[in-house]
Amino acid sequence: MSAHEERADALTRDHLARRRRHEKHPVLDFLFEYYPVRPSHLRRWHPGTGTALPGRTPHAEWRDYVFDGTVTTVDVDAFWARRGESLLYIRDLLHRTNHNPAHFDCFGLHEWAMVYRTDAPRHDLPLRLGAAGSDAVVEKHRIRCTHFDAYRFFTPAARPLNLRVLQREDQPANDQAGCVHATMDLYKWAAKMGPLVPGDLLLDAFELAVDARILDMEASPYDCRGLGFGVVPIETPEGKAEYVERQRALAERGKPLRDRLVSLIDAAQATTLHGHGPSS
Repeated sequence: MSAHEERADALTRDHLARRRRHEKHPVLDFLFEYYPVRPSHLRRWHPGTGTALPGRTPHAEWRDYVFDGTVTTVDVDAFWARRGESLLYIRDLLHRTNHNPAHFDCFGLHEWAMVYRTDAPRHDLPLRLGAAGSDAVVEKHRIRCTHFDAYRFFTPAARPLNLRVLQREDQPANDQAGCVHATMDLYKWAAKMGPLVPGDLLLDAFELAVDARILDMEASPYDCRGLGFGVVPIETPEGKAEYVERQRALAERGKPLRDRLVSLIDAAQATTLHGHGPSS
C-alpha cells in the first residue's frame, strides 16, 4: 500500500502544488477537471477482485468491502448490485474498442476542429498558426474523428466537415484503439470500476492518459511551448509521421490495459450472485 501511495504522490505532486498556488495548467489540469477523478482517488489503494487481505484491514470500513472474520475482500455482490449495468456497458465498450479496426489517419485534427472559425477557443493559450492559419489547416484536411466526446466539442462550422456524424449511442461501434482520446479514457473507465481495479492498473492508466494528453496538445493548434512542451506540426509530412508513430505507441500500451479491465469485469460477473456468466 505504501509503495502505491508513494507512486501516486509522485504522479500528482506537481498538480497539487499548483492547486495550492491557485495556478492553472491548460494541459494537465484536464486530467482532473474533465475527468471526475481526484488525486485522493489515485492515492487510495485497492487490492482488486480475487485478492484477500489477511485480517480486518482499513478497507473493511470502506464501501464495497467485507470482512468475513478472517480476511477482507471486495464485496463484489454489493458493487455489482449497484453498478452492474454500468459495468456491462464499460465492458462492451472496451471490448469493442480493442476489436474495432484501428485508425491512424486522424492526425489529431479534432483539436483543430474545436477552434475552427471561433473567437472563443477552449484553452487560454495562443494559437501557434493564428486563427486564420488554424482554419486553413482544417480546410486542407479531411476530418476523420471517431470519438464522440471529442466530436461534441467541434465548433458548429466544423461538425459538417467530419467524415461521419457521431452520436453517443453509437460510441461502442465507433471507438477504436488508435484514438488518442479512447486511450486517455482508459483512466476514466478504470476509475469508474472502483474497487474491482487494483491500484497498479489504475496508476498505469493514469500515466498513459498523461502521455496521451501531452501528444493531444503538442499536436493541437495551441502553442504549448511556454509550458515546456514540444510541437508536433501535423500540418507538415514530418509532423504527421511523428504523430502516427506516437499514436501507435500509445495504442500498443493501451491494448493490454483495456484487456485487463475487460477481464476484471468478466471475473466479477462470473462470481456475483447477480451474474449470468461473462459476455461474449
